[in-house]
Amino acid sequence: MKLLTVAIPCYNSQAYMRKCIESLLPGGEDVEILIVNDGSKDDTHKIGKEYEAAYPGIVRVIDQENGGHGSAVNAGVEHAEGIFFKVVDSDDWVKESAYLAILDKLKELLTGGKVIDMFISNFVYEKEGEKRKKVMSYRHALPKEEVFGWNDVKHFHVGQYILMHSVIFRTKLLRECGLKLPEHTFYVDNIFVFEPLPYVKNMYYLDVNFYRYYIGRSDQSVNERVMISRIDQQIRVNKLMVDYFTGAANRQFPRKLRSYMMNYLDIITTISSIMLIRSDTEENLEKKKELWDYIKKKDKTLFGRLRFGILGAATNLPGRGGRKISIDGYKLCQKIFKFN
Repeated sequence: MKLLTVAIPCYNSQAYMRKCIESLLPGGEDVEILIVNDGSKDDTHKIGKEYEAAYPGIVRVIDQENGGHGSAVNAGVEHAEGIFFKVVDSDDWVKESAYLAILDKLKELLTGGKVIDMFISNFVYEKEGEKRKKVMSYRHALPKEEVFGWNDVKHFHVGQYILMHSVIFRTKLLRECGLKLPEHTFYVDNIFVFEPLPYVKNMYYLDVNFYRYYIGRSDQSVNERVMISRIDQQIRVNKLMVDYFTGAANRQFPRKLRSYMMNYLDIITTISSIMLIRSDTEENLEKKKELWDYIKKKDKTLFGRLRFGILGAATNLPGRGGRKISIDGYKLCQKIFKFN
């Protein structure tokens, strides 16, 4: 059995997938690299097969009809043979020293008989044209280099949350919690790091800058113009996360887990609201109202927490002047945190 499965969802990725794959090969026989070819029209399949032939037993190509990023991640989870599971997007890469340190730590934990549901590390925004790279670390929010649970989690800053880039899950946990990401939908990585959380009991944080998250291509899903054009998909993901949280609310969540999940919903709903405001159309302003009404109907307590918190209040200022203040605040955050 492999220690770690890394799934690489690929759609027309010939221009950049080699860098991603090459960065993962130093893991050697401990790692299984699944190149999930999601119905590509270019040489993605051919390049994947080249690596499969050169690294048998390490690289495997999975071809499927186009189903979107979520479908490719689902395929990765289904075919994974590793004890742990990681997603690395085809235009991103990992830092070798941090990668090897993580593999060593995973082996050490297993050898010591410690079951880890979620392993967390830092990621770096590799933004095109930026000399100084923004690091998303968790050293102030999570205990370092020890096994811990939700009751040990400290305070997350506003705007700080655990992304797909940060996590390695135990593969069996993803299967046991029944995770199935929606097909033909962007932004489902938020669901990937949200729905498994109630099943996570034990975590480990290694303070290394592992994942390199590339930002800068004009066609990327996180590009602001692209996000606005796909706003209905962002709203769909937002609502699915609300549905999951409110539907699961009868479970006895640890207080800090519940608080973290609410904060995550706060961020996602803020992003949806800002993109709808940025589009500056009456139709999308109506969609913003409908989204907030949806949350209120689902759970008034959740609505109150989101609507009257710092972020919710800032994105619901009245009139055109209020919307301008919201956008100015968003632009300031862009400069500070280097996203989009």
